[in-house]
Amino acid sequence: MGKKPVVIGVAGGSGSGKTSVARAIYDHFGDRSILVLEQDFYYKDQSHLPFEERLKTNYDHPLAFDNDLLIEHIHKLLCYEPIDKPVYDYTLHTRSREVIRVEPKEVIIVEGILVLEDERLRDLMDIKVYVDTDPDIRIIRRLLRDVKERGRTFDSVIEQYLSVVRPMHNQFVEPTKRYADVIIPEGGHNTVAIDLMVAKIRTVLEQKAFL
Repeated sequence: MGKKPVVIGVAGGSGSGKTSVARAIYDHFGDRSILVLEQDFYYKDQSHLPFEERLKTNYDHPLAFDNDLLIEHIHKLLCYEPIDKPVYDYTLHTRSREVIRVEPKEVIIVEGILVLEDERLRDLMDIKVYVDTDPDIRIIRRLLRDVKERGRTFDSVIEQYLSVVRPMHNQFVEPTKRYADVIIPEGGHNTVAIDLMVAKIRTVLEQKAFL
């Protein structure tokens, strides 16, 4: 059996710092040997639905994601085949016609709030990471991001958090922590945990090279 890429799942709640963790690992290895697949790019195509129906989409629910396509793409990358990663248009609430060509690399990071929720995805991962950050920190980060970067109002962010994000986190995201091999408190600020992750990835890469 020949060598194949290392797959790392990085999960955690909205505002937990999972993207910072993925970026920190990426920066250690560089774009020649690592790629990131964001679960947010794999929301289901909703072009068949009226716009009013698309507005009702619960983006924090497992059923919002096209995991079948994500899994298909990971299998291709594991065979060192390129993929066309979808792009999601949040203004139209459906998949864009645009795609992003992604070439295979030795390390694949699959990052998103629910990447550990689907057993089929977990089975593809060599290392499963959960970024565990206190709820008050996560809501503050989400508030700052959505108001500054997405033009949302303070009230709308709070309302969405209380009505959708928080209950979905408690029901679907938080329980996936039990599947993690590694739990990283405070996300990208935890440099010790990042360094340990990088060392572990190097070890796995070395082991796979001799398979």
